[in-house]
Amino acid sequence: MSTIRRLIPLLLVVAGLLALVRVVAGPARSTSRTPHKLDSRFATTSATARIDSWLHDRWKDEGLTPAAAATDLAILRRLSLALHGTVPSLEELRDFQSDTRPQRIERWTQRLLSDSRYATYVAERLGRVLVGVDEGPFLAFRSDRFHAWLADELAADRPWDRIVVSLVAARGLPTDRPATNFITVAQIDDDVDEEQLAGRSIRAFLGQRIDCAQCHDHFFDPRWKQAHFQGLAAFYAPARFTALGVDDDRDRIFEITDHETKTTREIDPGVPFGAEWLPENGSNRRRLAAWLTDPRNKRFDRAIVNRAWGLMFGRPFYAPVDDLPDPGDPATRLLDLLAEDFRDNGRRLKWLFQALAASQPFRLDSRLPTDMDGGTVEVTREDLERHELAWAVFPLVRLRPEQVIGAMLQAASVKTIDRHSHLATRARRFFGEQDFVQEYGDLGDEELVEQAGTIPQALLRMNGRLANELISAASGFTAPGAIADASDGDDRLCLATCFEVCVGRMPEAEESAVFLEWLKGTSGQKRYRAVEDIFWSLFNSPEFSWNH
Repeated sequence: MSTIRRLIPLLLVVAGLLALVRVVAGPARSTSRTPHKLDSRFATTSATARIDSWLHDRWKDEGLTPAAAATDLAILRRLSLALHGTVPSLEELRDFQSDTRPQRIERWTQRLLSDSRYATYVAERLGRVLVGVDEGPFLAFRSDRFHAWLADELAADRPWDRIVVSLVAARGLPTDRPATNFITVAQIDDDVDEEQLAGRSIRAFLGQRIDCAQCHDHFFDPRWKQAHFQGLAAFYAPARFTALGVDDDRDRIFEITDHETKTTREIDPGVPFGAEWLPENGSNRRRLAAWLTDPRNKRFDRAIVNRAWGLMFGRPFYAPVDDLPDPGDPATRLLDLLAEDFRDNGRRLKWLFQALAASQPFRLDSRLPTDMDGGTVEVTREDLERHELAWAVFPLVRLRPEQVIGAMLQAASVKTIDRHSHLATRARRFFGEQDFVQEYGDLGDEELVEQAGTIPQALLRMNGRLANELISAASGFTAPGAIADASDGDDRLCLATCFEVCVGRMPEAEESAVFLEWLKGTSGQKRYRAVEDIFWSLFNSPEFSWNH
């Protein structure tokens, strides 16, 4: 491992000599193609109209004026961060800017969803709630195989309910049948922790946290009783881990011990509601999977809709994401509507992400206007919070650790970093991202809970070894070097390109006044250093580490 790490700088130099890096001033050739028109499978007009109409009524009732529309560059940055975990490359930005055909954002959303980076990144995000982030039992759990399998399912746009059935009812070896890792992550010797699987299933697939009902009736929510939790856990009792992998022993039963009487009693499989949705035949786990995904089980669809909203906007429509109220609750009426459309469109996640990306709230600015009716108004923190709660402004959300390092790595590279990239480039991203996330701090499976920034995180961006390597322009193979070379003599183009790749916008007048002085009259090494300083300033700006 250490030998590979030492070879990476040399391999990068070789790769850089072969790469086409001078795409600063004009359109670039891309490994992905933007469709000329939308695929009929991504027809989301009805769903987005329902989202917009419901929110318009809410804004009217609350007397709120939504923010103005965001720029297309800002929307592209949001899409890339949400679906790929990184910012658009300079190569992609030039391709986007040269695309003048109608429905540009819709077609580019389809392009991002067709890219392999979508499946890889979203599989990692969904995998956190499905199997957690721990290493899991030795030999029995293969995280790499699980995430690769889930990425393949997402790339193929397999319906969400079919994915869930595969997870809950999986049988076989965790290497040969990767879906079984959903079961083996809870392995205890040759057995499985039924209660762990029950709690995770309800959180992940129904958006409900009922873990405390494992020991007693829920203190704060009368909907969930201890008997409910025990009945759900009993569905997993037959599961066992053998030399042939996960299997079911129909004779195995779920028993609990009464700590007061020291006696044991058998628990039959049972569900807390919708007993008529439970098939009479089949294995226990397959019956549970059928109940979870039954079209009448509204909790199933609204749970993934709320989680997908969280991936796109940085925060779920309703928080906590695993403590949703009952279907029909006024607070989550929009989730009910969108869940119906999701179900009617085959429960396809690509369709869902496309619908959210086309909605008005996703395309709003993150700032409220300060000039209205010809005058200037003060926007208070309370104003912004009211608008954010009502989705009348795009929420400012701190980027996750892998998004921060992904943005730094991509902004520092002219070419798009994907599966077509040189091996050395991909290796550098893999090792760099691993090290950075470990130092930056991982949020674990509570990945939709907002976290405050820390001083060590800021210092890592400022003074971290990788950050300093990325902004080095001396080699000419990094984006700072390529930008300095290609824009020699055109300071405004140089500055604009730095802002585009780092924060997804053009510099404002006040910023140009400062930074153009840094570039004025520079060439050679002095110009390299000036561009490095601009990149360092943008990498460490609050704007860089937030979605906006």
